[in-house]
Amino acid sequence: MLRSSAIFSALTLVSRVVGFARDLAISYAMGASASPAADAYNTALSFPNLFRRIFAEGAFAAAFVPAYAKTLETEGPEAADRIATDALAAVAMVTVVLTIAAQLAMPWIMTVINIGFLDDPARFKLAVVLTQITMPYLPCMAIAALLSGALNARGRFIVSGAYPILLNLIMLACVLPAAGNQVEAAYAASWGVLAAGIAQAGLCWWAVRKAGANIGLALPRLTPAVKAIIITAVPAAIGNSATQINVFISGNLASFQAGGRTWLATADRLYQLPLGLVGVAIGIALLPRLSAAVASENHQQQQSSMDEALTLSMALTLPAAAALMAMPYFLIDALFTRGAFLQVDAEQTAAALFHFAWGVPAFVLIRILAPAFFARRDTRSPMIFALVNVAVGSAGMLALYNLGLGVPGIAAGTSIGAWCNALLLGGFLWRRGYYRPSVAATSRLARIVLASAGLAVVVAVASRARPWLQGGVEAGLSALGSVHGGKEITVVLVAAAGALTYIAMAFVTRAITPAEVKGLVRRSR
Repeated sequence: MLRSSAIFSALTLVSRVVGFARDLAISYAMGASASPAADAYNTALSFPNLFRRIFAEGAFAAAFVPAYAKTLETEGPEAADRIATDALAAVAMVTVVLTIAAQLAMPWIMTVINIGFLDDPARFKLAVVLTQITMPYLPCMAIAALLSGALNARGRFIVSGAYPILLNLIMLACVLPAAGNQVEAAYAASWGVLAAGIAQAGLCWWAVRKAGANIGLALPRLTPAVKAIIITAVPAAIGNSATQINVFISGNLASFQAGGRTWLATADRLYQLPLGLVGVAIGIALLPRLSAAVASENHQQQQSSMDEALTLSMALTLPAAAALMAMPYFLIDALFTRGAFLQVDAEQTAAALFHFAWGVPAFVLIRILAPAFFARRDTRSPMIFALVNVAVGSAGMLALYNLGLGVPGIAAGTSIGAWCNALLLGGFLWRRGYYRPSVAATSRLARIVLASAGLAVVVAVASRARPWLQGGVEAGLSALGSVHGGKEITVVLVAAAGALTYIAMAFVTRAITPAEVKGLVRRSR
């Protein structure tokens, strides 16, 4: 599992680095509160992604991957590929119909999802047009997600991690030539989303054929296998739909403040980094492995898989969360404050990032614990817990926003709901006897927490000492004849110091041992 998730994480890291370059270009070209372009673009990007999370990479994937993996294990590749062909036809038909309906109804939809835009006709009209452009991204991603799930079940993780890179590269190529005009940059980025969706679906199709899978095009048929997948997917779809109510509420609240959607989207980029690199990667590697262990009733494999996933995910997530909480403004200001992205944008984004950061472990735990249900074909329990998440998170967002926290209150409410969801998932697994962390896993988690606390202290102190540290770096650059890059280099040095502190404390507390590192190197070779 470490090897599989490492492949996915390494490629996801490449994607996030390219995505970071994309975000820098977008924030420089569009800003946040200074123009309607950024909020309109972020609406156009988030709306098809909302349905993608519900159907393509959420409910349907949770139902399809275990079914495909089980059939592959018990009946062979031909039977599994027949199921995949029928499932592909069904998901393509549903998402194409949904896309066309959404494009036709977009002016009315926009009045519901962004009430605050009604006070700004230019922002409203731009958001409608851009979202109509990006909406066909949904069926492209639905097809790519299903094909990616088939690849994962066959033990092929490279393309699953690599295809998101295309989105970032294509959007970067589209945005850079239009950087002089905010509205033109928003149009260019939106067309880039559509082009990237087509390219991603094409790459996954090629990879499936290259892997030897005989998944083809067919007319939609309601076969018994597809019907079983739909029945399994419905509770997950309801649960994911419920979760997206939080997205709907947060977007509506943020739309009342100029730049609000962009502040949340920029903070989202950073806190989603550990979620994408760790939670999604390990969850993707865990689900087919756990599904096979459940199908063969291998209880030892089930326990070891969950223990490995839990300790590995927290070893990478907790230090990331600690750093985001300890130096949010330093990170946002150093990375994004330039061009049309103003100082006030950095302050509001940093406040939102802090409140997202303490929810990061919960976001990752949900990704690790949910596969234990999906592997047992139980999508109903996560659905119920997601509904609780929605109720608690929505109440938290509304209360904190209206109590004066504003956009950062939206982030805090999101994190509160996520912790409720994660605790319910873990508690149910414990009570049912599906999974209880072993003594060794619990001991290691405690040591990881201690090492992460050491990292937090180092970067928090460095953040307070930023003027002195940055002054020294700028003096050195000035001596070399350069006047740019002082704050960027300083934040990289501070992050590196925090990482070294965590690694050192992990060895001192024996959260990681030299013997384990040597063993990993030997197994990799």
